Amino acid sequence: MSDTEAAERAAMPTWRRLLGFNLLTAVILAIVGYYFGWWLGNQFSSSSRDYVADLDYNDVALILAYLFGVVGFLVGLGFANYPLARLIGRPPSLRAKEGRGVSRYFGLCTDHKVVGMQYLVGIGIFFFVGGVNAMLIRLELLNPTPTTIGPSQYLSLVGMHGTMMMGMMTSGILGPFANYFVPLMIGARRMAFPRIEALTFWLLMAAGFILMSTIFFGGFPTGWTGYQPLADQTVAGMDSYLCFFALVGLSMTLLGLNMLATIISLRAPGLTWSRLPIFVWAVFATSILMVLAAPMLIGTLLMAMLDRTIDTSFFVAGAGGSSFLYENLFWFFGHPEVYVLALPGFGIVLELIPVFTRKPLWGYRLAVAGMLGVSLMSFFVWQHHLFVSGINAALRPFYMLSTEIISIPTGFIFLCVMGTLWRARITLAVPMLFCLGWAFNFLIGGLSGVFLSDAPSDTDTHGSFFVMAHFHYTIMGGLIFTFFAAIYYWVPKMTGLSFNERLAKVHFWVMFIAFNSTFLPLFVLGMKGMPRRVSTYADNLQGLNVWVSVSAFVLGLSMLVFLVNLVYSLLIARNRSPHNPWRSKSLEWQTPTPVPVNNFEQIPVIESDPYDYGVPLAGNGVS
Repeated sequence: MSDTEAAERAAMPTWRRLLGFNLLTAVILAIVGYYFGWWLGNQFSSSSRDYVADLDYNDVALILAYLFGVVGFLVGLGFANYPLARLIGRPPSLRAKEGRGVSRYFGLCTDHKVVGMQYLVGIGIFFFVGGVNAMLIRLELLNPTPTTIGPSQYLSLVGMHGTMMMGMMTSGILGPFANYFVPLMIGARRMAFPRIEALTFWLLMAAGFILMSTIFFGGFPTGWTGYQPLADQTVAGMDSYLCFFALVGLSMTLLGLNMLATIISLRAPGLTWSRLPIFVWAVFATSILMVLAAPMLIGTLLMAMLDRTIDTSFFVAGAGGSSFLYENLFWFFGHPEVYVLALPGFGIVLELIPVFTRKPLWGYRLAVAGMLGVSLMSFFVWQHHLFVSGINAALRPFYMLSTEIISIPTGFIFLCVMGTLWRARITLAVPMLFCLGWAFNFLIGGLSGVFLSDAPSDTDTHGSFFVMAHFHYTIMGGLIFTFFAAIYYWVPKMTGLSFNERLAKVHFWVMFIAFNSTFLPLFVLGMKGMPRRVSTYADNLQGLNVWVSVSAFVLGLSMLVFLVNLVYSLLIARNRSPHNPWRSKSLEWQTPTPVPVNNFEQIPVIESDPYDYGVPLAGNGVS
């Protein structure tokens, strides 16, 4: 948009600016689409045709309402404009990249930097909602018998928390940071498919609100896994779960495809595979998992929807289906998804540690091999989730072995972190503190995973709080700590503003201590036999549960410290950040702040490795 056009638009009356394709229009069309889908679904219930006479039309109406609501939402944002314009012969353009000011963050925009900021705020909001659910769970577990929340509502609350966190945080790193920084790190002016990039964000936001709407339809009692046949038998809230995860899977698939296409085809001259920043390698490996695993989730959920709406029997044993089939299909996606969450965190730690040790990354090629090895092996371990579910006993040794083998490429990554830290002069800036916290947490998560990878010990610990402790050490102790490391490291580049360092360090230490105080005791509770997803427990376990709940509340308080710092530093004090506060040699820090719309006046030529810290006469490797 030219300055003249921008001035003309600013001079328009408010009512004229509100008309058009924007977030307000999207919400209105989403509501219209929702009620149209609901009406259409209920029309089937009045049909006299035999083959639909016995169906549960509430499910049909709700799923169609969500479907048409999402379509209306996307049309209102303007996603139909480009394909329709091309159909009538208009030339291609990136006009959605034209926006200026705050308004461009509230609609369709094809600037990868705007999409990255949209992801950061959007995922942050749903992360807060999931955290509030966690506080309510721990509030209920202060007593061994139900107090504030009934047993069925407790199951729905646990399911909401787990599903929200697992679904939204699949894009917790790639959404904000890969979208924003991968084009900058590889010397590109944009993503390969800018409109698809924007679509992935708005699909994820629509999915989040669909999941939250489940409280109006009775919730769902299955936890985040949606196991059959319970999922087929439960109330309409299960439809919200199915539509949520289907949209998340679609967003993941498109996001992974876009990242792969960008990294493969848009690298700057001289940026060979052996010079690729390690964070970009992590994004590459994660994108492979997204593209291969997420379609399995979509297909599985579509079959579950058909079971609930038109009486198919993919997973209904009484009609010839198999609930065991659902478990296999779900975990064939579910275990690679764990590494969709973990791999970006590996990349952030390996990217940041050379900056704060002023050393080259030790074992660069070993780290790359570790990431690609994790991606490959993650598809060979899913049945260790089924050790107690009737798996053929002859298969157990293979899945025990494959689960142990995946620790080898994971160990490569940990070894590269330790090798880079060895004899280094470490700068304990806030991002580095979170990286060191990741190393401690992920080590405990990895060691505790050994107990769950072997069938004999898994038989005792499966379904207990031991599993939940392991999972949170691996995912929250890994992904969330690296998520905050990335925020403190890259937000000064994204906004030009810096956080208050004292508040940031308070945030880290309170979060780190409270996190370990919360989840270490859960190993003990699990060994004592306390099951997951149950709101009652033996009286002798109340003391530990009170300790865990109080620690969890302190952990939640640490997030409030972060929010205070965020509001104070970025919105009130607005302290300007130095251009390159960390003295990083990465390409993204060589661009102006704020980054121009097209990133680079000229595409850079890469002439050296990305981590030549401490190498005599080494520059930034860019010409």
